[in-house]
Amino acid sequence: MTDLNLKDHIRQIPDFPKPGILFYDISTLLAHPEAWNAAVRTMAAQIKPKAPDFIAGIESRGFLFGSAIAHELSCGFVMVRKVGKLPGNVISHSYDLEYGSDTLQIAEGLIPKGANVVLCDDLIATGGTAQASVELLRKIGANVVSAEFFIELDGLGGMAKLGVPAHAILNYPA
Repeated sequence: MTDLNLKDHIRQIPDFPKPGILFYDISTLLAHPEAWNAAVRTMAAQIKPKAPDFIAGIESRGFLFGSAIAHELSCGFVMVRKVGKLPGNVISHSYDLEYGSDTLQIAEGLIPKGANVVLCDDLIATGGTAQASVELLRKIGANVVSAEFFIELDGLGGMAKLGVPAHAILNYPA
């Protein structure tokens, strides 16, 4: 695709959002047009053979990648959001977290039953939200053909939880 090293455009911020966490910030990638275009085109090339009808982006950075990839592939884009963020009728899916629970929602009626959907997000770590997103998409009758991420944090097992083929462009240690 390109000789550009995408890792050169990911800023690493120690102790964010709390001590002991190394945050991989894509803001620097987004601010660099050549790197941003390369990232989107690389992910789109990975996704294209899966022939998606829709890309489903997980709130919020998944919206950035997902909508750009959907545009690149000329397919639809839908948002997987937190509670209370979508207008109209929604379908909800609640899931357990390490300390509590959360709920995701998707707008009702946007994805026809049986449509091929690729789930997209900027980063996968433990995979809890991505797994819940796959379950939500299946709940509405979507055929989730894969899950695609820009970054995977190695060693946390997130992709193995999804029950669909999964791929990341970049890998970093957890």
